[in-house]
Amino acid sequence: MQAEAMLRYMDQAVDPCQDFYEYACGNWAARNPIPKDKAGYDTFEMLRESLDSVLKELLEEPIGDGTRAGDATVKARHLFRSCMDYDILERRRDRPLIRLLDELGGWPILGRRLWDPERFDWLLLVGQLRLFNNDILISEWVGPDIKNSDQYVIQIDQTSLGLPTRDYFLQPSNVVYLEAYKDYLIEVATLLGASPENATTQAAELIEFETKLAKITSSPDERRDVSELYQRMTIGELRAFVPQIDWHRYFKIVLARPVNVSESVVVFALQYVQDLVNLLSRTPPRTVSNYLLWRFVRHRVNNLDDRFQEAKQKFYYVLFGREQAPPRWKNCVAQVNSNMGMAVGSMFVRRYFDENSKNDTLRMTREIQRSFRELLNDTCWIDKETRSLASEKVDAMLLRIGYPELVLQPHLLDERYADVVVKPTEYFENTLNVLRHLTRVEQDRLGSPVNKTLWNTAPAVVNAYYSRNKNQIMFPAGILQPPFYHRDFPRGLNYGGIGVVIGHEITHGFDDKGRLFDKDGNLHRWWKDEDIEEFHRRAQCLIDQYGRYVVTEVGMRIDGVNTQGENIADNGGIKQAFKAYERWLKSNGDANETLPGLKATGKQLFFLNFAQVWCGTMRPEATRNKLKTAVHSPGKFRVIGTLSNSRDFAQVFNCSVGTLMNPARKCSVW
Repeated sequence: MQAEAMLRYMDQAVDPCQDFYEYACGNWAARNPIPKDKAGYDTFEMLRESLDSVLKELLEEPIGDGTRAGDATVKARHLFRSCMDYDILERRRDRPLIRLLDELGGWPILGRRLWDPERFDWLLLVGQLRLFNNDILISEWVGPDIKNSDQYVIQIDQTSLGLPTRDYFLQPSNVVYLEAYKDYLIEVATLLGASPENATTQAAELIEFETKLAKITSSPDERRDVSELYQRMTIGELRAFVPQIDWHRYFKIVLARPVNVSESVVVFALQYVQDLVNLLSRTPPRTVSNYLLWRFVRHRVNNLDDRFQEAKQKFYYVLFGREQAPPRWKNCVAQVNSNMGMAVGSMFVRRYFDENSKNDTLRMTREIQRSFRELLNDTCWIDKETRSLASEKVDAMLLRIGYPELVLQPHLLDERYADVVVKPTEYFENTLNVLRHLTRVEQDRLGSPVNKTLWNTAPAVVNAYYSRNKNQIMFPAGILQPPFYHRDFPRGLNYGGIGVVIGHEITHGFDDKGRLFDKDGNLHRWWKDEDIEEFHRRAQCLIDQYGRYVVTEVGMRIDGVNTQGENIADNGGIKQAFKAYERWLKSNGDANETLPGLKATGKQLFFLNFAQVWCGTMRPEATRNKLKTAVHSPGKFRVIGTLSNSRDFAQVFNCSVGTLMNPARKCSVW
């Protein structure tokens, strides 16, 4: 069956030494047209689709009579039902949101006469909105201090924007997206009762303000070196730097308790905050209020009836090329899984997760860590001392596979969501309750030591993560399925699938950002100057290589600088996984690794499965967006870029030097 699936996507008429992506994925697009409700479709999306269907079934299961009071999984099912009960949503229309806006002092654009410029207080409103897990104007969170990862600290950074990057506001070529954004805003405001005239005039003022806001934010390129951005100070010192903001009052609202001026805060964008204060002093209060509440309203209309989804769809069509909104159930599954991920994960793990796969993945991870150490020992461009510290860092990596124990312990799970009130008929209020809960949990960590054994990632997701600050790798249960992993697969497929993902995440500990952190997750300089220089020289080779790739469908180049961390991880990951697989073959008497129906050796299956993980297609609008914002290269170039640097690949497919997949000059960091 697996061979059948793999053959279906391949184009065997293509020479694997000329274009391995086409060879592995040439028939993918023809067999997998992009669904109308998606901006793109690839292996990951396919897995997410099937996972969503499974989660839908679990969330729809009837709630038995003998359920425990405060059962977290019952709350998750109630949240899903409240989202799915369209009759109630249609009856309530926008009333819950209007009531909330009135409580927040009114949204001026609606012209309801409630809003009072004399009483408007932007800092109070920013603080109140932060309680609903929104970061507007000021991004604030409580997290481990990157220079002392055992301690939680308040952290401040520049804002996100209403469009994917600052360039959408600042580059004339993006005016079509800016217009669509404005139309979306006008339509939402009008649906909520604004007069067309009010909506149009005030939307223009709001967009003009956000464009100025975009100008004072820094681009990702300017923010690559986190150690340059980091500034730790007391709240009192922050007040001296930016006296126009009553920080004491702001933190009192957000932390929901009095704060001391001697309390520490880490600021990553001091210049931005100073520029923000100047911008606000030159902006009419009405515009500031309109902007703050627009950024809030935009998310909250997702909890209302479908008129707002239609408005959003028009905007998403221009921004991403998506042809229609997803069916309601998909949005509801996504909402419940992102807001109550541990409760959903508990249902999924109990029903579907195979414990053997957890232990097997753990064994593979140990093997791939060993590969990294071996590669490290063969590395001659790092001095002995730094190499030894790097080896210690690999050994110290915390591995989190499948799910946290909490999800199988009902009393702990219930405790986690104890303060979340969920009613089967009040979707809007339920969402607010969950958002307030998420904020409380995060802000209440301040003052307690960091527990690095905890993990916060929902188990039922198709993804994998590396945390620099915890030196921790996570493989949630959702990714441990084909094509990444199956207990009955030939090992070549598993090593080429989940094995490469494991190697990729390990390498993140040593990419352009990860290498700045030590084995305990602390930011400090532990590399020698000459080693840093050599690292940059090697990374530059990858930056130049990927920066030359042109995505012909949209005539744009990949951003080699922005994607360097992921490209370093891809290139290191495949090398380590292949090394581990070769070791497995040796210790298993060069096992006859074949897949019935597919004429390929085990080593060829390794590279073929790696490539097919990245089969996919994307709409041109979404491709443009991705190239401007993403830290990953497009799937096609993750395959071509990585494999053309791999000597192992060239040998396994017998590609002569000088072919496109085996250039004489190769890039390598790890």
